[in-house]
Amino acid sequence: MEVLKGRLRVRNMLFRELMAETLATFVLMMFGCAAMAQVKLSRGTKGEYLSVNMAFSVGVMSAMYLARGVSGAHLNPAVSLSCCVLGRLPWSKLLPYCLSQVLGAYIAAAVVFLMYYDAIMDYSGGVLTVYGPNETASIFATYPSDYLSLGGSFFDQMVGTGMIMLCFLPLDDWRNKPASADLVPPLTAVVLMGISQSMSSNCGGGINPARDLGPRLLTLTAGWGTEVFTCYNYWFWVPIVAPMVGAVLGSGLYLVFVQWHLPDSEINETNDLQFKTMDIKTVKKLEIIKNNNAVEMAHKV
Repeated sequence: MEVLKGRLRVRNMLFRELMAETLATFVLMMFGCAAMAQVKLSRGTKGEYLSVNMAFSVGVMSAMYLARGVSGAHLNPAVSLSCCVLGRLPWSKLLPYCLSQVLGAYIAAAVVFLMYYDAIMDYSGGVLTVYGPNETASIFATYPSDYLSLGGSFFDQMVGTGMIMLCFLPLDDWRNKPASADLVPPLTAVVLMGISQSMSSNCGGGINPARDLGPRLLTLTAGWGTEVFTCYNYWFWVPIVAPMVGAVLGSGLYLVFVQWHLPDSEINETNDLQFKTMDIKTVKKLEIIKNNNAVEMAHKV
């Protein structure tokens, strides 16, 4: 086993992070898309709206535990963009992270498609469509409600993603009495559950460009055709662009209204230095303090 480990071990740090992001996003979308398929294809007899929201939340928690120590488990291009803006992720890693997340979501959608292929064909009568009572495209990607305007859908996705960042950032902010590192994934899942339960009826609660684009590309290649991109007047760009804007705005709100007003001297040393999302200046500051404490203890001895 050690020989095999030595041969397969990836030494490039960026590639390790991309592998982790791909696998973690795959896990997230496996829970989510599979739940969507089970509820829809059973016509509500094997689950309901709450089932889907719970599955996505469990998926987020599991994915974060899986990859947080390697890549930070962003799982969402909007989160990665915010981390770049906040100085927690180098800008050079933004595109690779986003592509890895989309790839993970695409693979998960493909696996769900194969798992539920027979059920999809039975439900749709063999006709894969975006519209109509037997449409199945919404198992994978998100689509707007018929009553929703373009501006309304953009605002919906922007607010939902902004709420994610506004509620997530305090969880590991060392100056704001953060949660224990072990509790961050379940608390993030609870936040996502709250957002899904209250802000997903308009557009299906996409709030993640990878969650929407990856499965949408799968439906493009699996038989639904170009209609998945042209429907609703080319609406597909909204769940890609709006979450990116919303995440940056949500992060900005946290900085302006909370973080910039926290005292620099209050450092919670229980916050683990291995957080991949912590900015470089913060890590150096904590390391200096710990080194100083170590020197003082040595002098006392």
